[in-house]
Amino acid sequence: MNILLLTHEGQLTGSTYSISFLAQGLAARGHRVYVGCPAGSILYRMLRNSNVRCIAMRFRFKMDWANIKHLGAVVHQHGIELINAQSSLDRYSSVFARWLFHLDVKVIHTRRQMALSMGGFLKNLIYYQGTDKIVAVSEAVKHSLVQLGIPAAHIKVIYNGTPAEKYTKIDEALVAQLKMKLEIRAGDIVIGCCARLKHQTQLIRALQYVKTKVKVVFIGIEDQDEFWRIMAQSNMPHEICLMGSDIPNQIALNYIKLFTIKVLPSTTEGLSQSLLEAMALGVPVIATGYAGNLDLIRDGYNGLLFEHGNVAELAQKIDLLIQEPALRKRLSDEGKKTALEDFSIQKTIDQYEEFFMEMISNSVLT
Repeated sequence: MNILLLTHEGQLTGSTYSISFLAQGLAARGHRVYVGCPAGSILYRMLRNSNVRCIAMRFRFKMDWANIKHLGAVVHQHGIELINAQSSLDRYSSVFARWLFHLDVKVIHTRRQMALSMGGFLKNLIYYQGTDKIVAVSEAVKHSLVQLGIPAAHIKVIYNGTPAEKYTKIDEALVAQLKMKLEIRAGDIVIGCCARLKHQTQLIRALQYVKTKVKVVFIGIEDQDEFWRIMAQSNMPHEICLMGSDIPNQIALNYIKLFTIKVLPSTTEGLSQSLLEAMALGVPVIATGYAGNLDLIRDGYNGLLFEHGNVAELAQKIDLLIQEPALRKRLSDEGKKTALEDFSIQKTIDQYEEFFMEMISNSVLT
């Protein structure tokens, strides 16, 4: 197959790593895989020396005619059979390029987050009539699309996956250095949260109900004045560490090794790479009982869920894990199996490969 993956983002997000895993996995199976993304993006740099060919593209706005024209030329030059657009601006480019240049190519859109709005008639036309299929990364994302008017038959669910080999590269010396840097001592309870700014204030508010003193480490966000106001108002003894938003994924994995518990207070996750990473590394997880978290976590079996906005319940779940090491161990063991077996990257690549081949084959037959 000749496949072109598109994203206008490609920065320090879970989707960047998901796209990288998929592109390299398909290329390793002998398919010709191209990725169109900004030349300065992290994704472009990650794939530059791989078996995937990167094509520098500028997605400046929805109707970027220069980019749409460039996309049409790339399809012709490389004999592209299928375009898989991953984010908003490139979704527009993929559809308009096919319409304007009458491209004989399949167009698949992947939705990685919950769909909150289809933006009216025009957007619905583009996302439904402009595509051959839409891939949702969880049943929750599929449901959100159906709620907004996309027929269920037009949606294919393929879960995000994670590669087992990624977790063999933990730098134990770096882990020890980070432990010293954060002054983590034996017996300390460390709660970690790796995510862009979402609903992390819920975790801060929950701390007022947590009985045991804890250290909370945030990765993926910059300093937040609101955090300190909540801490001061509640006179809490807990310690907060904000490590910033520019930590590369492989370094972030070493931070996760420090965590006693991982908490993700989010309602937008399609299927969280951050949760998969913590689970794969044997860290018990607590997440909002919402969106793709429900596809990944079975409450009380491989993790814990709390109701969005219920900070007292979140605190109760944190206390439960602090007080019951045996429960932490059981959730850790089951979470690891879930991440590395049920949500392996090989399963994801298998399903994308089969799906793409089916779509291209149907095009040839018709």
